[in-house]
Amino acid sequence: MQQLSALEQTVIEQLDFDNLLQMLDTLVRVRSVDGSPEENEAQRTAANLMQSIGLEVNQWPVDMAALAQNPAYSAEVERDTMVGTIGVFGGTSGKTLLLNGHTDVVPVGRPDRWSVDPWQLTVDVAADRAYGRGACDMKGAICCAIAAIKAISDAGVSLAGNVILEPVFGEEDGGSGTLAAIEYGVTADACIVMEPTELNITPAQAGSYNFRIKIPGKAAHGALRHEGVDPLTKFLKIYQALLDLEATRNANVDHPMFADFDVPYPICVGKAFGGSWPSTVMDVFTLEGRYGIKVGEDPKVGQAELEAMLANITEDDDWFRENPPILEWWGGTFDPAEIPLDDPIVIATQDSFRSVTNAEAGLSGIPAGTDMRLLINQGGIPSVLFGPGDVRIAHQDDEFVPLSELKTFAEILTVTIMRFCGVNTA
Repeated sequence: MQQLSALEQTVIEQLDFDNLLQMLDTLVRVRSVDGSPEENEAQRTAANLMQSIGLEVNQWPVDMAALAQNPAYSAEVERDTMVGTIGVFGGTSGKTLLLNGHTDVVPVGRPDRWSVDPWQLTVDVAADRAYGRGACDMKGAICCAIAAIKAISDAGVSLAGNVILEPVFGEEDGGSGTLAAIEYGVTADACIVMEPTELNITPAQAGSYNFRIKIPGKAAHGALRHEGVDPLTKFLKIYQALLDLEATRNANVDHPMFADFDVPYPICVGKAFGGSWPSTVMDVFTLEGRYGIKVGEDPKVGQAELEAMLANITEDDDWFRENPPILEWWGGTFDPAEIPLDDPIVIATQDSFRSVTNAEAGLSGIPAGTDMRLLINQGGIPSVLFGPGDVRIAHQDDEFVPLSELKTFAEILTVTIMRFCGVNTA
């Protein structure tokens, strides 16, 4: 195991954890829900924080209408002109490391279900938690990156290569911010996407595609409902078929990064609606959800299995033969992605983890779609997911990130930057 050098130890000692939490509070207070004006405000706030520690900050306008022409574009909310942002630190003679993190957050839901104010950072040292919307997913990691670069700068270390910090918008609904940065020309030798992974190194992610199924019915007065066709009865047949398809697609998954997941490629119906009046049989019932795509699978092949399932149901149902359900692929399209376990960024992150913690990092895949797939598939940048916090609580009430994981991640990131980019010794 490579021990921390005296210089690395000195830089780690420069980490200002109190300042890190102050920066996180500043970012959490920006209510950067997807599609809101505060998404751009979060970009400006991140830029100010980077400028405050001496990063060379570049911001540019993103024409969302033009970006939407890119085949890899997907989004679920409308945006007009957005702000792209990067901060750069270091030299030009070594390798470039990109640190990617999103500043957009999901809605808080019902604030009365939170025990703290979701729009400010609440620190509970005894519980080892920092609460707030986005604290885990993933403003905390962005602040760790700023703190790590500040520590390197404060220690007077000259990097041979450079580190690029890339706070992006629009990750939660499709990754438009990262795609915009790729179109703008941001590139690197490797990237760490600082998603909450509980400090596991994640070189593989599943994909997911949004789907919508419109199930036709026949309207009728509720008092004479048997003269209509209730699409809810047809929904039950389709929903059971979805569960059966999920079981089939998840049987005998042999990818080593997904061995610990019971259902690595879920099919989830997250929204269902229909009807226009309480005493009227619905004329259409609509369900929307996400469809897991396997690592290494052509998404079109995966999509075809759902399409074939609906075709079989249509053929076996008298009503559907004349009134087939309509399948639409819409919104977020997250392709799967992975890099080899011996890729230099995997090895570098593992080595830094080992040096800082005296332990081995966990290696795993993730069943969720992330911006990693854009960086790998569209940007050609070898990338891993690695960050503090648990994705399971990222979108819940009382979202939090462990304070201890913030500290450890900042230390590991500091060492990784120095080793991957190199340090000028002259």
